[in-house]
Amino acid sequence: MTANGRGPIRVLIADDHPVVRQGLRTFLGIQDDIEVVGEAEDGVSAVKLAESLEPDIVLMDLKMPGADGLVALTELRARGVAARVLVLTSVTERGHVLPAVQAGAAGYLYKDVDPQALVQAIRAVNDGHVLFAADAAEAMLAGGPESHDDRGLAALTEREREVLVHIARGRSNREIARALVVSEKTVKTHVSNLLMKLGVQDRTQAALYAVRHGVGPSDADGDAAARD
Repeated sequence: MTANGRGPIRVLIADDHPVVRQGLRTFLGIQDDIEVVGEAEDGVSAVKLAESLEPDIVLMDLKMPGADGLVALTELRARGVAARVLVLTSVTERGHVLPAVQAGAAGYLYKDVDPQALVQAIRAVNDGHVLFAADAAEAMLAGGPESHDDRGLAALTEREREVLVHIARGRSNREIARALVVSEKTVKTHVSNLLMKLGVQDRTQAALYAVRHGVGPSDADGDAAARD
């Protein structure tokens, strides 16, 4: 049990290079709040292990033999695996970022990341945040014609917009309910509605949509009186 009273963050490493896997296992293994529960050398084994081991986080390389990281991401979502996926890759082409996010990635970092920054990223993604390397974030902000389409945002009610801001902050339904003084069931309904209106599939994409359209934390500041 860690200092915050919760168990360690369970991490599955998916990378086709044994040296990379060993290095990650060694470094992450010395963190008090992180436990490496398994290693996968390709996308197929990553999906199988994610299902059987039920990790909190999957560190996913994109370029792997056979089923690559993008295929694995798609399959994890199709199977309803709850683990959040943090892409850790040497692929620097910006065109890979948006497909990875659309497939369900909650973060996107490069393998030259500072080790301690990687640890912080794992903690942040585990807490529900989305996190991207600077270049990857720029690719998201610039990518896709939908990034300039604010019709979905305009369709949101005031309350749905507030919920979107809290989602972008990485808050859970329970935390949002507490902040807005409404029930979790009400928040869940608002989340479902805003996902449909924005044309996105999950909370991660909703958070990225918020970033693209400049919906920032300040939007949620102020009176939080209950109103549905």
